[in-house]
Amino acid sequence: MQTIKAATIQMVSSTRPSDNIATMQRLVAEAAAQGAQWVLLPEYWPIMGVSDTDKIAHAEPFGSGILQQALSDTARRHQITLFGGTVPLQSNSPDKVLNTLLVYDSEGNCRARYDKMHLFGYSGLGEHYSEADTIQPGGTVPHFEMNGWGIAQGVCYDLRFPEFFRAQSPFDVLVLPAAFTYNTGKAHWELLLRTRAVENQCYVIASGQGGTHESGRRTYGHSMIIDPWGDIWAVLPEGEGVLLAELNPARLASVRSRLPALQHRLL
Repeated sequence: MQTIKAATIQMVSSTRPSDNIATMQRLVAEAAAQGAQWVLLPEYWPIMGVSDTDKIAHAEPFGSGILQQALSDTARRHQITLFGGTVPLQSNSPDKVLNTLLVYDSEGNCRARYDKMHLFGYSGLGEHYSEADTIQPGGTVPHFEMNGWGIAQGVCYDLRFPEFFRAQSPFDVLVLPAAFTYNTGKAHWELLLRTRAVENQCYVIASGQGGTHESGRRTYGHSMIIDPWGDIWAVLPEGEGVLLAELNPARLASVRSRLPALQHRLL
């Protein structure tokens, strides 16, 4: 296991995939220029539509398409591991997509795939969301390793289900692209991220959408990198940008040896 310089990217994606691809490429280049080896993009980076159904028109078959090619090319160009936020992939229903996190290595090869499992539903404070109307849930718990680090994957609403991450044990880093609403994010985002870091004694890299979108929807942002003790090492409240921090295996080992909670698990 080697020390890794990781970056999380925050965006305020528009309704136009071409513009969002250009923004993604610019921000990844900025992260790579600062030495990032791993880069995480937010959920829905290619499109934040006026309607939830807008993403259906941009769904791609797995393995081909403009969005996947852009991710592959960007990872290869900068010789990084790119955790590609989420892109809409075609499902077995014409009215729904898979909301999918794809991971590309420095050669541009897709190394991992996770289709979002838990689908967000919320009504309150003048808002209503029902991802199940346009997204088909995934059914496979992810498992992935890179550079000797065990990596847990989740997307946005998955964050609220601790058993989902326990099912991926053992792991050292949790990556989570998201597009938390402003109201739910303000209440729970930091609390949940730090809790996942503490209970799993792992690094957490979380990437969010962060601002007011063309539809009028406001996302919470506050992309973060958190260490295994639960300390926030970097945070970006709102707007687009890049955060970097080093993931140090010595820090991970120190937390786990001084407080060996993972060894004390009974269930």
